[in-house]
Amino acid sequence: MEMLLQKEIFLNKPACRYFAIGVMMAFMALGAFVRIPLPFTPVPLTLQTFFVLLSAALLGRKLSWFALLGYIAFGVMGVPVFAGANSGWLYAFGPTAGYFAGFALATVFIAFSLGSHNASWRRITGIFALADILILLCGALWLKLLLRLSGVQALALGFLPFIPGDILKVLAAAVVYKGINRRVSEIIA
Repeated sequence: MEMLLQKEIFLNKPACRYFAIGVMMAFMALGAFVRIPLPFTPVPLTLQTFFVLLSAALLGRKLSWFALLGYIAFGVMGVPVFAGANSGWLYAFGPTAGYFAGFALATVFIAFSLGSHNASWRRITGIFALADILILLCGALWLKLLLRLSGVQALALGFLPFIPGDILKVLAAAVVYKGINRRVSEIIA
């Protein structure tokens, strides 16, 4: 494995970028398949957030958008890449639509906030945590509007149940990012 990380697979930088976009799209889809339904909310726990955070940080401002929009586009077009192997417009604009919007806002936030690849672990973790809060707030707001909930109900269904798992996802994403960001930036830059 170490040899693979030290050797270029593709010598063509544009090919490396396309490959990286495809890999992150695939990881987002696989993260959706790690799904834990919660009986008290229409939104399941998934690993998508972990991969959205990593994608935004590793791929940067331009490429992370292609990965996220490509993932969502595949799902909307009918490829079963959303949580529970779901797809289509109805699912994309159902209870999880706010989280998809949050993914987009978090991608922009991370890509513009992270800056250098030499950021400290504390800075990386803080940026990821704020991006995650942004995702959860967008999801809760959408649930409030879609299901006509009070603010407290929306937070109880769309924000609070996800905090423990998202803390772990943020920490894990920061560790992974800190470990591989230099090599990834060498490959796709």
